[in-house]
This record gives sequence, C-alpha cells and structure tokens, in this order.
Amino acid sequence: MSVSIGEQLRRRKPIVFQHMHHKGEELARNMGTFQLMMFGVGATVGTGIFFVLSEAIPKAGAAVLISFVIAAAAAGLSALCYAEMASAIPVSGSTYSYTYHALGEGAAVLIAGCVLLEYGVAVSAVAVGWSGYFNELLHNIFGFTIPKFLSLSFVPIPDGEGGFEATGGGINLPAMILILLCMVLLLRGASESATVNAIMVMIKLGVLVLFTAIGFSAFQADHFNNFFAQAAGISGAAGTIFFSFIGLDAVATAGEEVKNPQKALPRAIIGALIIVTAIYILVASAGIAAKPVEFFSTEAAGEAGLAKILADVTGNQIWSTVLAAGAVISIFSVTLVTLYGQTRILFAVGRDGLIPKKFLAVNPKTMTPTYNTVFVSVLVAIVSGFVPAEYLWDTVSIGTLMAFTVVAVSIMVLRRTHPDLERPFKVPFYPVVPILTIVACLYVLSGLSALTWAIFGCWMIVVWAYYWFYGRQHATLNTYKSLEEIAEPKGKDDE
Repeated sequence: MSVSIGEQLRRRKPIVFQHMHHKGEELARNMGTFQLMMFGVGATVGTGIFFVLSEAIPKAGAAVLISFVIAAAAAGLSALCYAEMASAIPVSGSTYSYTYHALGEGAAVLIAGCVLLEYGVAVSAVAVGWSGYFNELLHNIFGFTIPKFLSLSFVPIPDGEGGFEATGGGINLPAMILILLCMVLLLRGASESATVNAIMVMIKLGVLVLFTAIGFSAFQADHFNNFFAQAAGISGAAGTIFFSFIGLDAVATAGEEVKNPQKALPRAIIGALIIVTAIYILVASAGIAAKPVEFFSTEAAGEAGLAKILADVTGNQIWSTVLAAGAVISIFSVTLVTLYGQTRILFAVGRDGLIPKKFLAVNPKTMTPTYNTVFVSVLVAIVSGFVPAEYLWDTVSIGTLMAFTVVAVSIMVLRRTHPDLERPFKVPFYPVVPILTIVACLYVLSGLSALTWAIFGCWMIVVWAYYWFYGRQHATLNTYKSLEEIAEPKGKDDE
C-alpha cells in the first residue's frame, strides 16, 4: 500500500529485536565494558587537548576553562540521555537509530546527515592535526620534517584579520596515510581494533598526566590575570571544544558488538565522560599556567602546541619528544574509533534501505562491513588531504550538538509512546535532565559562526535531496512483510 510523503516522513521504525540470525547482516559481539569505555576515551581525549586548545583559547582567553566546564556539563547531561537510550535500544547507529524509532523517518534522515557530517569531518580534522605532531616527532628524533608541500593542504587559511593566507602546501599526505592505516586495522575486526585502542589510550593518559605535572611546575599566576577579558568568546570556544566530546556518541555506535549491551553501554558512556572531563580541565589549566594566552594564537601552538610548551618549560627536547610520540600514538586511536563510528552508522542506515545494501554486507571471516569501511576511509582520506583543519572543527561540533539535542528529545517522546519499554538505566530527575540538555546544547550552538551554519545548511540540503531521489523509494519500511525482517540484534545478558 502506497503512503503519502507526509506519512512516510512521520512513520517510525518499530522497536523489535531479532529471534533468529540474519546471516551476512550482523556483527560479532566480542567487546566488554572496559574495551567500550576505552573506545569513548580513545575517541575523545586527544581530540580536544592535542589541538583544540589553539582554536579555543584565542576565542575565550583564560576563561576557556569555563568553556570546558560548559561543554562538559552539556556533554554530561547528554551522556545520561545516551545511557538511557543505549540501554533501551542497544543497536548500531546510535542517534540515527534512536531517532528513527522515536521521531520518524524524516527526522532520522536529517540526523543521519548530522552524524555522518560529525564523524566524517572529525576523522579528517583529527588526521590533519596528527600530521603536525608527526612532523614534530620527526624533527626531534631525526632532525628533519616532511616538506610543507606534502604535509599541508594547498587551500588558503584564515589569517585572523578577515583575510586569507597561503599555506605553501600541496597535499597532506601523512593525514591520508593515517586514515588508510586505520582502515586496515578495522578490516581485521572490531575486537582487534578495540584491544589496540585500549593500549593506545593508556599511553595517551600517561603522556597527558606527564604534561600536567611539568606544566604546573612552571605555574605563572599572571597568566590568569584579566580572566574574563575575552568572556564574549566563552560560548564560541565551548562550541569548538564540544567537538571533542564526540566519543560519547562513538560508544553508542558499538551497540551490536558489545556483550550485555544494556548494562555495558551506560557504564561505558558515563565512565568515559568522567575520565575525559577530568583530563581536559587539568591539561587546559596546566597549559595556561605555563604559557600566556597569546601563545595559543601562534603558528607553533597550532602545529604541536603541547610539545612546544614542554620544550620551552624544560629547556630540552626530551619531554617534548615523549609527548609528541604519545600524541602520534594516541591520536591514532581517536582516528580509529571515529572512523569505526562512521562505518557503524552507515551499517545501520544500510539496514534500513536508505543507502545501497552494499554498506550492510559483512565479511563472514572478520565479521566486519568491508565495502562500507573501504568506501568511508577513502572518502575521508581525500578530505583530510585537501581541507585544512581550520575549516573542519566547528563543522563537527554542530553535527554533535544536533545529535545530542535530538537524543534528549527522543528520550521524552519514547517515555510517552513506549512507557513499558525495558530501560535498565533511566535518566535521573526526569524530565529536568533532558530539558537542560536541550537548553545547554542550544546555548553552545548559538556561539557557532555564520559560516559554520551555512556549511551545515548546505549539507542538509544535499542530504534531503539524496533522500528525496533515492532513500524514500528504497526504504525497508516500504516493503517489509514481517517484523522479523526489520528486527535488530539485542544481545544477551551474559555478563
């Protein structure tokens, strides 16, 4: 029976879990709670600290510490909402899947666009930033760096005065190679990737604790003078910083590859948030304690800022080399997990027929979506090779904020439409927490630039056009004959 476009946009995917195996369209459940928590930390710590300080501090000055608190508060409220949704609907697709079940197909398509923008651009942005630390490590150890033509995009960047300046680059080859290396690891399997990520996360945390200790040893109280001199930039800086909390969403994308997901997902999301927030505030405080606000606007701060700070504080290259090496290793984990999240969201969208079924095909040996992984990796590698990071950070934040907002809305809708749905974790102080989440996200969104909103708007038009000409005609909900056809894996209480 045909339906009108209005009915199609409003229709919701039934919440149904499988009773039989769907061969070739399911992922292996082999990750535990600790590995999942390290996924969240791996996708988060590093992204904000290793490069975003040079983007956020020039906007807010020393008051950037308040920006971190605001971003963390918004992310914390969102984490509670994610924990409830992940425990009730423990499937791949994260925000996209929750929206399809709660708000309908039209909203799900737009949110799919948001999270694909969020993850795709995030992978590229992190890889571009990694390239700077890789060059710093080469310089410290071997005394040479990769030429600018092979390590920077040719696209001019903003000069901070309303104009643009040439980079002297051609292509960011290290960034592209990093993404392709992550692709190879993901093709080997999710469990193997999670184990490697957990090791890299422990290295990362050790390096950042080292930075904090050395940074505070050079504490200069006058660096915090005129704390609120750039208070007008607090919300803008919070918007930029919010990019780094993408890791919370990345945890939820692993819903179908976790043992006992209804318990593991909430624990991992909340645990990752606590670790991330503590590390962020400590490192940001140590950085400002050691260097004046003006330092973070310099080219040196943008390329490998934390390593430069350690070199200046200690007077030698040993500790900065250690930090650069830790950054190279740990930022690999950010790229790995973020790329993983992108592929799992596309897997969920493919299951619903809104993109070609090739994205749903799983390799029977490795139990990973091979075509999906290769396609995404090649695409984002091209972006990282030719688009400077300056154009990427805020674009990721807007996708993340939109996703977090919709999760909070979905919580309230599902509480009404599915009051009897099993929820092993429930948001405390309902409905205050979801409402505060929406308010906090809207506040941070208000600080993003007009250019960021313009890019976002253009992308949404592209997503809507794709849905109009392809997705709405191929949606699985158009043709399914039984609920089992659209059912999703839930997992067993085996932990």
